[in-house]
Amino acid sequence: MAHNKDQFDGYHLEIFKDEDGDFLAHFEELPNVSAFGSTPEKALKELGEAWALVKEHYAEQKKPLPVAPSRRDYGGVFQVRIDKRVHRELAVEAERHGLSLNALVAQKLAKSVDRDS
Repeated sequence: MAHNKDQFDGYHLEIFKDEDGDFLAHFEELPNVSAFGSTPEKALKELGEAWALVKEHYAEQKKPLPVAPSRRDYGGVFQVRIDKRVHRELAVEAERHGLSLNALVAQKLAKSVDRDS
């Protein structure tokens, strides 16, 4: 089922068949924006109409349309609060491997993301 990749402004689509046999199309990042159809193509067409209405609503409210995560700029820095025991264990592990705590955590996160892809 082909669609223009920019048709939905970078949001990721999920289309599945529900328990009633209808197809549901929605954005992974905005699950409340959804549409049904008897075929995947019809659900996608309906989602296009729903998305146009969402965009129209934002324009009427003079609010910017939320930018899809895949199109946002990221600086590579964020802070995470963790339990002090976890912090200690990570610091010990980093020292054991001759790494900074930042490098160890970055490696672990990268492996986690790669594994989930």
